[in-house]
Amino acid sequence: MLKRVFVAPDPGRVRLRFAVRAVLGIGLAVALCGLAGLSLVAAITGGLAALLALFTVTDPTVRGQAVTTALLPTVGLPVLAVAAVLHDQPAARDLIFLAVMGAGVYARRWGPRGHALGVFAFMTFFAAQFLHTVPGQLPELYLAVVLSLCASSAVRFGLWCYERRLPVVAAPAPPEGRGRLRITTRQAVQATLGGAFALGLGQVLSDQRWYWAVGATWWVFVNTTSRGETLVRGFRRVLGTVVGIVAGFAVAIPLDGAGVPTAAIVAVSVFGIFYTAAVSYSWMMFWVTVMVGMLYGVLGVLDAALLWLRVAETAVGALGAVLAVLLVLPVTTHAITDAWIQKALRCVHACTAEAADRLAGSTLADPGPRVAELEVLLGRVRLSLAPLVHPLSPLPARKARARQVLALLDDCVREVRGLASIAADPDASHDARLSAACSRVEATVEALTAPDGSRGFHLPELPVAAADPALAHLHGLERALAALAAPLQGRGGRTPAVAPEPA
Repeated sequence: MLKRVFVAPDPGRVRLRFAVRAVLGIGLAVALCGLAGLSLVAAITGGLAALLALFTVTDPTVRGQAVTTALLPTVGLPVLAVAAVLHDQPAARDLIFLAVMGAGVYARRWGPRGHALGVFAFMTFFAAQFLHTVPGQLPELYLAVVLSLCASSAVRFGLWCYERRLPVVAAPAPPEGRGRLRITTRQAVQATLGGAFALGLGQVLSDQRWYWAVGATWWVFVNTTSRGETLVRGFRRVLGTVVGIVAGFAVAIPLDGAGVPTAAIVAVSVFGIFYTAAVSYSWMMFWVTVMVGMLYGVLGVLDAALLWLRVAETAVGALGAVLAVLLVLPVTTHAITDAWIQKALRCVHACTAEAADRLAGSTLADPGPRVAELEVLLGRVRLSLAPLVHPLSPLPARKARARQVLALLDDCVREVRGLASIAADPDASHDARLSAACSRVEATVEALTAPDGSRGFHLPELPVAAADPALAHLHGLERALAALAAPLQGRGGRTPAVAPEPA
């Protein structure tokens, strides 16, 4: 896991900038709450609002991100009011919490904006339980949320809006049968039932900290589609929490809420959450757990028993999510994985075509956005294949094939990225053989995505090296695509037959 975090590619240092900007935005939000004379509880509420705005708002355009951020209070503030009013009415509170959970998942059918608003609504209710919010605190908490969102937005859209220089990448549409509508309906039912299980068993463990179980169920469902993805995510959440608790014993308990060191460790934790989120869910949960432990220390309620209770509640929440995806409207890992791989392969062809058109002199062709889309799709493939490549997977043959598929798709992305960088050079020359190579790539992709797999196509024999850099990348891409035929057909044998290249 350490290797994945610190050696994982970070093109354009996007993850690094994402994490540093988060520390600045959240730090400014909390500082402004302090300067405004707000209480510690209000400052924590404001910091959480800023964190969610910077983390969950992922619209493809900067304008869309700004609009979604502006809409966050429209769902967060009413939910906060309802949670506060129901503070002393457990039955009604629990039912509304589950309703907010189901609605938050259902809202994902409206894309990134619906997802962000759903997360913000759920986490606002969650924060009200964490901080034991009562109606008398609402004016101060409202001010903290609005002030913090303004502060984080000033950093994101004013001081450091690096997205303006990045290609626009839309979130890939779900590949499943009836698409996003079907997925969100199924997941809303699963999340609500899983949350109900977690809530009931969580309250048996603790009538004060039960909300951690519901929160664990919620976050296990985020960005998962199949039952295999959910199983792996649940395991990683528990693992990250346990390791974070161990760190809590070493750091949070000895500090006991001391101001300056606590603030420093919280800042490091925020950086860790944002920097590791894209590459390791376990490490992200480690940093979340460390941060929460430090906040409990500031609130004066931290002890060893509370840390172990957090582990137990997290395990209950993960169990609720696992039972829901196994028993309620399950979707197999194979179906989702196959669909995402096919989308990635089609995107490989689109990237190649755009780059070839650019090299041929077209001023309208731009492979940049397609390459960015391919990176996102590869991330989805990794998520789908995670159950098969997990160290605890009991299927060694499928694990080996899954790893081979990932390695070859990585090769495809590397070759496409290199081809696009050459195409971006206005002085790059055009080799007449590029068109033939692009045609072969198209034929190979069509064969790999055909219903009968990759039977019946033959890749011409290619030279070991090509003088033209663009042609070299295309040849490398062809080899990687040809090698994908065997693992995608589910056999560990040789790649398809190779015929000599015509003169």
